Amino acid sequence: MAAQAVPLMKELLVATVVLSTVIADLLQSAEMKRVGEHTDFRPSGIQVLLTTMARKKFLVLAVFFMALSFFAFLKLLTIADLSYAVPVSALTIVIDTILAKILLKERVDWRRWTGATLVAAGVYLVSAQ
Repeated sequence: MAAQAVPLMKELLVATVVLSTVIADLLQSAEMKRVGEHTDFRPSGIQVLLTTMARKKFLVLAVFFMALSFFAFLKLLTIADLSYAVPVSALTIVIDTILAKILLKERVDWRRWTGATLVAAGVYLVSAQ
């Protein structure tokens, strides 16, 4: 792979990991809020839960995006150090926090905003060259 192509590929893979993880997280959260809490952990209750979840389009789509993120992360590890890939992929925390507030109408207090800001600063430090 050409030396110039590696940084571009790295950025593309990071973007794929981050965006697909965020999409999966949002889809999972939205659908699980609809499904509600599950309290029956007998085998028959778990079977009902799994059958119900398999019929939920958002959850099925979330699994697809989680798989996409997983395989993009594996590819990223072939061209980037783990000490770069993991911290940079933490950008999902920042984006998840923002979108949870905007799209899911979650209450995000100052501690969560502070945490997301610190994560963003860490991502910046790790990715700055």
